[in-house]
Amino acid sequence: MTIHSGRHFLQIPGPTNVPEQVLRAIAAPAIDHRGPEFAALTRRLLEALKPVFGTGGPIVIYPASGTGAWEAALVNTLSPGDRVLCFETGHFATLWREMAQGLGLDAECLPGDWRHGVDPAAVADVLGADRAHTVKAVCVVHNETSTGVTSRVPDIRRAIDEAAHPALLLVDTVSSLGSLDYRHDEWGVDVTVAGSQKGLMLPPGLSFNAVSDKALRASRTARLSASYWDWAPVIAANESGFFPHTPATNLLYGLEEALRMLHAEGLPAVFARHARYARATRAAVRAWGLEVLCADEREYSGSLTAVLTPPGVDADAVRETVLERFDMSLGAGLGRLAGRVFRIGHLGHFNDLTLAGTLAGVQMGLQLSGVAADPRGVNAALDVLRSA
Repeated sequence: MTIHSGRHFLQIPGPTNVPEQVLRAIAAPAIDHRGPEFAALTRRLLEALKPVFGTGGPIVIYPASGTGAWEAALVNTLSPGDRVLCFETGHFATLWREMAQGLGLDAECLPGDWRHGVDPAAVADVLGADRAHTVKAVCVVHNETSTGVTSRVPDIRRAIDEAAHPALLLVDTVSSLGSLDYRHDEWGVDVTVAGSQKGLMLPPGLSFNAVSDKALRASRTARLSASYWDWAPVIAANESGFFPHTPATNLLYGLEEALRMLHAEGLPAVFARHARYARATRAAVRAWGLEVLCADEREYSGSLTAVLTPPGVDADAVRETVLERFDMSLGAGLGRLAGRVFRIGHLGHFNDLTLAGTLAGVQMGLQLSGVAADPRGVNAALDVLRSA
């Protein structure tokens, strides 16, 4: 094993690098989670989260991964046998469908090529034909972490409305919240699912549901089993600043610091920064003579870029070379993309020089792996960074 000096480059699309000031906040001593100091912290956090989600409504925080927030979204709004509409946009969309099936839901999944997001026209077709309104929820992954494809949620909402269909809209923002523009209320989303370990710049361990009034009404008649995930006791306890379970106190300290950082930079600037890094990364990929996996420029992700390796080149072997020689971790291809793509994460606590170093490591790794990557790739990215 090679011993490296300097810091490790963690350039997977999450968990992302945790800023030092967030780590210091997490390291603070625990306080009484039934005391007044904690209640004040809870109230501050819930208010500071609202602009990030783009909502004025309730946000439920769980000590859990994003998978827990998926389950919470489903069990609070649906009943056994309910029909839900899913879309095969990538690995995580497929896992969400499998969870729905495991919970006893009738999960219909429209097939996809993993290079495009949800097709709003397909949503309109299915819901327009569903005159009996048997579809109770539409489940969409906003930014598919396995592919670097961002579905157009406003257009999907418009398709649901034009079909005059009452289905709930459930949206996974695990790899988009805090990195990409997202508007829960304005886009008519009913439940937004999120996790702490990507754009929110925290370790894994917190998950979130932002909840619309329509979703709250649905929760009063939903019959899927929910105890730990039940929104009602959490929302009730939050009114006085507490939780019905033991909260992840130290992660909440870190969350407050991460939110302070996001608001200090300004959310529009955060979104613009991520979009700029994505443009620079795509410029490098194209200059190398490689192909971005996302096939629709309207759906390019600002959080990550998935890169197709040439036929006969094992993407995992490239990743292994990059890790061994340059101490940098890139994201693997997942599911049907295993060995065919590597993923460059450019989200969270990230700056120009981090991206330049990342792309230099990728370029050298490609060349050492026998890929004829044009050495002008890094310069193409630097041109974008200089001009922005």
